[in-house]
Amino acid sequence: MLLLYLSYAILWISSAVPVVIAAAGKSIFILAGQSNMSGRGGVVNDTWDNYIPPESYPNLAILRLSADLNWQLATEPLHRDIDTAKACGVGPGMAFASSLLGKDSTVGVVGLVPCAVGGTNISQWARGGELYKQLIRRAEAALEGGGTIRGLLWFQGESDTVNREDAESYKTRLQNFYLHVRADLLLPVLPIIQVALASGEGEYVEMVREGQLGMDLVNLRTVDAKGLSLEPDGLHLTTPSQVSLGHMLADAFLQTRPSALALTSGHVSRLTIFPKILFSGLFANFLGSRLLF
Repeated sequence: MLLLYLSYAILWISSAVPVVIAAAGKSIFILAGQSNMSGRGGVVNDTWDNYIPPESYPNLAILRLSADLNWQLATEPLHRDIDTAKACGVGPGMAFASSLLGKDSTVGVVGLVPCAVGGTNISQWARGGELYKQLIRRAEAALEGGGTIRGLLWFQGESDTVNREDAESYKTRLQNFYLHVRADLLLPVLPIIQVALASGEGEYVEMVREGQLGMDLVNLRTVDAKGLSLEPDGLHLTTPSQVSLGHMLADAFLQTRPSALALTSGHVSRLTIFPKILFSGLFANFLGSRLLF
């Protein structure tokens, strides 16, 4: 019965709140790459354990763009209707947004645009391909209700560790991808926060990591996932690791900003604070160490 009430409450908020705040000055972030970006935290044998850490709880100041291009309250799994071939779990997106709001209230409402698809290699993200076109289409749709694209969060490369040629070509292909995204979105210095691999599907992990860590582009930051704990499959980050990665991504993004004052607005700041208070009041009796829905 508790789960039923929670479901009704989440549905009410999902339908009511975006109407009020989706058109505000959202800070929009594109989440792209493969399964560790879409999230496999808590997924074992293609089944998610439904555990949501406190850092990934819903917040009325965090929205997600659904597969049908509508803004809604962001809830885990963020990529549930985008990366549909396998079960999704906890990824870094919610922890990133929560951490960002906690460290800089001037960010305002955060709009997350899930685009990651598991098992994809970098050549599938090349300009003209379906994944690339979907990313650009979703990014452009995200702008229609107002807001600004503030950054691209990218975590990919595990699939490129299988074949030596793919690993050797990875740096060039990835750099072209970044440049094309910036050009097609008309954002030549769009902040990009990429993740250096923690694992891989093949033997060329270090070769791909070298390409990632050795890339030098304006407004590109790299966070290193090496050493973060993995699920039993030895490939995907655990839920706690995804939370840690979310914090790392937020810190890296804040380093790209010349001044936190750039987005200062009393109106936006109130929008950031109000949802936290409202959500806390609605769910204070329900949120303990776990939240299932």
